[in-house]
Amino acid sequence: MSDAAAVDWRHEIHPLLRAAGIRQVAYVPDAGHIRLIEACHADPSMRAIVLTNEAEGMGVLAGAWLGGQRGVMLMQSSGVGNCVNALSLTQICRFPFLALVTMRGEWGEFNGWQVPMGQNTEAAFKGAGVIVQRCDHPEDVAPTIDAALALAFDGEVAVAVLLSQRLIGRKRF
Repeated sequence: MSDAAAVDWRHEIHPLLRAAGIRQVAYVPDAGHIRLIEACHADPSMRAIVLTNEAEGMGVLAGAWLGGQRGVMLMQSSGVGNCVNALSLTQICRFPFLALVTMRGEWGEFNGWQVPMGQNTEAAFKGAGVIVQRCDHPEDVAPTIDAALALAFDGEVAVAVLLSQRLIGRKRF
């Protein structure tokens, strides 16, 4: 694990989501998001929704917005390819979208199957019209997510925050 990953930045995310009025959190289980997922499940003001795949999250978040609630999606970079077609909803229906994405397939990756999507995550999002912001250092997490929440919900645009593999730490199995 890197020195950067040893610094615990994860506890900063849930309070930001809560302060921004996030009520629905759609996710596919991911070890990189486990602390945030647990915090969302424990928060009575939030509904944590387990997805079968990331494409389902687009419908969940569109429905949340239509119902007057804000939502975010938590996913791993390997799942971005699963929702590329569904990302068009954000452009066609003009609703805000925020994804917090734990990266794989980059710094120190041990699993070759993670590399192709990890190396193309940013391009896939940008190709779908999603604004991409990246966090590589612990001190970047809170201000980047705070700014992304404002951009997505005040600007009513699609935003993805990529939490780099260097930030979340090398996985070893």
